[in-house]
Order: sequence, then C-alpha cells, then structure tokens
Amino acid sequence: MIYFFLIQPKTVFTVQVKGNLSSEDTSRLNWLFGGSQLSEETTLTGTFIGPRAAMVTPWSTNAVEITQNMGIQGIIRIEEFHREEADFSAFDPMLSQKYKELNQEIFTINIQPEPILEISDIAAYNQQEGLPLSDEEIEYQNNLSERIGRILTDSEVYGFSQVKSDHSRHKIFNGTFVMDVDE
Repeated sequence: MIYFFLIQPKTVFTVQVKGNLSSEDTSRLNWLFGGSQLSEETTLTGTFIGPRAAMVTPWSTNAVEITQNMGIQGIIRIEEFHREEADFSAFDPMLSQKYKELNQEIFTINIQPEPILEISDIAAYNQQEGLPLSDEEIEYQNNLSERIGRILTDSEVYGFSQVKSDHSRHKIFNGTFVMDVDE
C-alpha cells in the first residue's frame, strides 16, 4: 500500500508500506514530514516530479531507517515528489521523471531484461560498443574463451573492459609505465 502525505501546496511524501499504517504511525509520520497531512486518496492527479521508479534514492534509504528507529515497522520506501505544471521540464531525467499521477503502481517496475548475447567476434563488439579494449586485451579474451570452452557473453566482455578501463590504468593518456627499473 502506498500512502500520500501532503505538505501544501506542492510537496508529497509517498510511503510504501507492507500492510496498513496504524493511527499512531500515521501521527508519527505527520510529525516526521513537518506537519504533513495524510491524504485519504489512493491516487493523486496532476503532474508530479519525483525519483525514477526503478531507483530507490539514498534519501529514501535514510528516511526508512529513521522510521525504523522511531518504531514504525513495515515501511519499504519513502520518496518525495513535487507538484508542477504539465509543461515543467527543469529536472534531470537521469535522476527524476515526470508522473501524470501518483497511484498505487508508481514504484512497480515492469522491465524485462534484455537477452544475454554471446559475443563471437570480440574485436567487432569492442568497436560497435565503443569499449576501450586494446588488441592485447581482445586476444586475451579470445584465448580465455577457447580455454573455458565457450563463447563469452556481452556482460563478461563489457565487465572486463570496464575493469581494465582508462579509469584504472589511464590508457587514454598513452603514457608509458616503467616499473622496477634499476637506474
């Protein structure tokens, strides 16, 4: 069940709970949310900006922990939403999204994972996906594929490319690493 705690005129705290909230828990949450009022509605109409459904915010994690320390049990997620005009666009779509309404399904995620791909040509996949694999690293992965007796998957090739990326080894600077050299 998702409850909506309103702070006029624009802020809505959504509280996802296993089961129902007691009147005592509701009173505690009203206090926690700075004098909010619990809405009797199960759906709020209008345009709202809030966190992406698939991304639990760090703020939510902390808020849930606070409620647990207050003795409120069963809260799964708490997020903050803001009512805006329908044409509002001043938000980061990587972190937030626009909702046409807030309802009992706002945190439901119906995303089907993409199928696993077997990468038979690692060099072509490296080029196609813009990965930072060098010729030596491609050869290493081809040899690994032969040694384990199967084709590597897209997540294995991609994961290797990130572990061996420029962030770890600074490959993009074309620097030379000199180690254990006696002068």
